[in-house]
Amino acid sequence: MVAPSLLATSDLHVSHRDNLPVLDEIRPRSDEDWLIVAGDVAEKTETIGWALGKLRERFSRVIWVPGNHELWTPPGDDVRARGVERYDHLVRMCRELDVTTPEDPYPVWRDEQRSVVVAPLFVLYDYSFRIAGMDAEQALAHAYDTHVVCTDEVMLHPDPYDSRTEWCHERVRQTLTRLEAIPEHLPTVLVSHWPLHRQPTTRLYYPQFGIWCGTELTSDWHLRFRAVAEVHGHLHIPVTDRIDGVPFEEVSLGYPREWRRRGGPGDPLHSILPAAPERTFEELVRSYR
Repeated sequence: MVAPSLLATSDLHVSHRDNLPVLDEIRPRSDEDWLIVAGDVAEKTETIGWALGKLRERFSRVIWVPGNHELWTPPGDDVRARGVERYDHLVRMCRELDVTTPEDPYPVWRDEQRSVVVAPLFVLYDYSFRIAGMDAEQALAHAYDTHVVCTDEVMLHPDPYDSRTEWCHERVRQTLTRLEAIPEHLPTVLVSHWPLHRQPTTRLYYPQFGIWCGTELTSDWHLRFRAVAEVHGHLHIPVTDRIDGVPFEEVSLGYPREWRRRGGPGDPLHSILPAAPERTFEELVRSYR
C-alpha cells in the first residue's frame, strides 16, 4: 500500500496545446493524495475550471492559489470581470468544484509523524524585488526601456484598488491575520504563486522582471509561521532553494519551449510531504540540450 503524499505542480499553462497531454499525466500515487496547484493553470475562466475539475476528479483534495494568468482579463473570455471581482469569481468557481482556495479554512495534512497546516496564499507583488539602487518607479521605467515588461501591466487590473501595489498590501494584511491565527504548535506548508522570498528570483535571466515576482513584506513568513516547506511557481525554474533551512520548492511545468530544452516535461509532480529529493539549479542546467 502506497502512503499518501502532498504533491505539487504549477504553471501548467494548458492553453498551450502541447501542455494538454501533461495534464493527463497528473495522477495520484495513492487514493489519499492531495494536490497543490500553485497558479497559472490557464487564462480563460472556462479553461481554468475545466482543468481544475479534471484534477479534482483524481485527487482526494486539490488546493489552488491564483497566478497572474488567472487574474488577467484576456480578450475572448466570457467573464469580463476585473481585479477583485475576477478573483472572487474564480473562488466561487473553485468552491463549486470542491477545490480549496486562499479564502477557505486552511486544511491540515496529517500523516504518521505530524499534522501540518497547508496555507494557500494570495498576496500578489508590489515591485519591491527590484534592482539595487532603484526605487519602484525607476525599476518599472528600466523594464520598459529594456523591453522586459510583464503582460500584467495591461491585463491584470487591480480594480477597485488604484494599483497592484495597493491590492498587494491589502492582501498581505488580510493574510497575516489568518496566518497569525494558526495555533503555534502547528507547522505549515506555505503555498503562493509568487515566491515569498526574493532569493529564488536572483537567478532570473532578466533581473528587471523581478518586480513582478513578489513582495519583501513576506520575506520572513517561512520563519514566523514555522514552515516545513514553501511552494511556489511563476519563475519557470523548477528547483529547490534552501532559505534559513527551509526548502522553497519551485514546482512549475512552464511553456513547451522551456521544457523541450530540458528534453521533455519530466514528472509534472513534486512531492512536498514526504519531501522528494531536492533539485539543484546545476542539475537543471545540465538537462538543457
